[in-house]
Amino acid sequence: MITMNGTAQSITLKRTDSDDAGFRNLIIHLDKDLENRYGAQQGFFSQFNKLDKIKNVVIAYLDDAPAGCGALRPYNETDIEIKRMFVADEHRGKGIAIQVLNELEAWAAELNFQNCILETGTNQPEAISLYLKCGYEIIPAYGHYVGVENSICMGKGLG
Repeated sequence: MITMNGTAQSITLKRTDSDDAGFRNLIIHLDKDLENRYGAQQGFFSQFNKLDKIKNVVIAYLDDAPAGCGALRPYNETDIEIKRMFVADEHRGKGIAIQVLNELEAWAAELNFQNCILETGTNQPEAISLYLKCGYEIIPAYGHYVGVENSICMGKGLG
């Protein structure tokens, strides 16, 4: 429960998958935001952000409307990658991203992964700040992000 302008609003977290309409709607806004931040460079990253068959999605609802989301995708036997983290502009600053991230980490631990890893970009200072605040550390670039100038890879142990 959060209070904004004297009005109490409740946040509900829902575990679902990438077929969820609320998730898909938020991703449309995320992709527009990333396009605005990175322009033509975003095309490179889009190829790694397909929505097909993502089994682990968390959506945050503020009252009954989707306000934020995140997803998990196994990277290897010990590491799971956090993908598609987003909070709608009008809901930023309410702690929604932290709640989504905490739920994703809890789910990753339930799935017996040892580490969460992620990639974010240099043009997303609020994301970088969030992850650092939540205990993530900058790690060497991995996978497709090796050698990509505006990528920042981060990780956090779940133990």
